[in-house]
Amino acid sequence: MAENSNTKVGRSAPQPPNLGDSRWGILYCPKTGLTSSRKRWDKIGAVLDARKVQYDMVQSENSESVERLVKMMISNGYKTIIVVGGDSALNDAVNCLMMEEKSVRDEIALGVIPNGVMNDFARFWDFDEDKVEQTIDWLLQRRLRKVDLGCIRYTNAKGEKCHRYFLNCVNIGMTADIMNLRRQTRRLFGSRTLSFITSLFVMLFHRMEYKMKLKINNDVIDRKVMTVCIGSGPGYGQTPNAVPYNGMLDVSVVYHPEMVQLIEGLWLLITGRFLNHRSVHPYRTTEVKVDYAKKAMVGIDGRLMKTPVGDFRIDVEQEVISFLIPV
Repeated sequence: MAENSNTKVGRSAPQPPNLGDSRWGILYCPKTGLTSSRKRWDKIGAVLDARKVQYDMVQSENSESVERLVKMMISNGYKTIIVVGGDSALNDAVNCLMMEEKSVRDEIALGVIPNGVMNDFARFWDFDEDKVEQTIDWLLQRRLRKVDLGCIRYTNAKGEKCHRYFLNCVNIGMTADIMNLRRQTRRLFGSRTLSFITSLFVMLFHRMEYKMKLKINNDVIDRKVMTVCIGSGPGYGQTPNAVPYNGMLDVSVVYHPEMVQLIEGLWLLITGRFLNHRSVHPYRTTEVKVDYAKKAMVGIDGRLMKTPVGDFRIDVEQEVISFLIPV
């Protein structure tokens, strides 16, 4: 693995292809503007060394470099790829893996050491950002589970047919706005809760409804909608019953509540009872068709994407990634 301006090699020299299962390729995605990235890696590296883990580390300088570095690891023969990062970094990694042939992909185990602005997919499996020793001990047990990926299929501004995979969820409407603001405010405030509350406060002064037409199972929704969450995973609390291994998508469609109901809904979201709100309409399906969602932003695993042009659809591919899970 050659070093260049966007790559930092860890304590060991890169290895040739055919490394087997024992040596880890670690992609370190440092947080921006919160803590010392060197200090965080030193802590993780010390635990790896204490466990005598054989590994090579490369550091991403920005989100654009993640897919390139994962490709580099795959071509160099790593069979265990560990992402030290959050939901967006994992999203980049799985999309890179999905570019490979199934025979190549099936030989690779993907794992995570949470280190992101948002770590919801890692939290689903009980990986804790503050428990590095426990996380690495679990990863060393090499317990694998095949997980599902959701997929959004759309047309871009150039008229090209595109698709993007996700581990956690796709948000359409107000929550995509909130997730975008949340990432920005987390970098400013550091606190996950404070950034979320600040984002919600700012959103009170933003557009709250979007004209949408959705097809879910046999239902057609053609009206103003505040937000839609389509989750293969827990969807940042909006699809709390979704699991990434049943071949299904959970969908929460939220109509515009009154202000008192909105405050109640935010409380239910924070306390994990989001589906109990009267304005939330839950579904379980294998496909969602969006005929239009006028001027609504779309977010994938917490990262804002450019609004698709015209209609788009979201489906699920079952058991396509081998993920390292706790014992």
